[in-house]
Amino acid sequence: MSADNAISEDVKLGANVRLSNFINLYGCEVGDDTKIGAFVEIQKNAVIGKRCKISSHTFICEGVVIEDNVFIGHGVTFTNDMYPRAIARDGSLQTEAHWKVERTVIRKGASLGSGATILCNLSIGENAIVGAGSVVTKDVPANAIVAGNPARILRYIDQKVVKSNVNR
Repeated sequence: MSADNAISEDVKLGANVRLSNFINLYGCEVGDDTKIGAFVEIQKNAVIGKRCKISSHTFICEGVVIEDNVFIGHGVTFTNDMYPRAIARDGSLQTEAHWKVERTVIRKGASLGSGATILCNLSIGENAIVGAGSVVTKDVPANAIVAGNPARILRYIDQKVVKSNVNR
């Protein structure tokens, strides 16, 4: 582990977790065999499953649950507040007491393309693919391929194994 990393004592790291330089982890849980790229922040109460790949410059905030075998591209950003504000009604700077953390779930085997923004209070289904640069504003069904701003379903992944005619 690099001295350039900020990893608090309350982080739970599984076996064989690979950490790049310049990462910030606190109060989170990371499953076995997961790889975390450079310049990634994972906040408290976030959960990362087993065998995930979290690419560089990604921000995973409190309230995000990422199941096993998920790919997160470079620069993916999650949100956790439906109505973000800097100050409370009385004019004071907001604290955790002033807002509710919203949950976001990324199901097994999903892939999120680089630069995607995932709004809170939604789920991305098993094996779904989110295109690079997409803004996900609502639930994504299992096996769907979505892209755009807002992300829309382009098609579904064909689950049948297609044998190639190459080298026959």
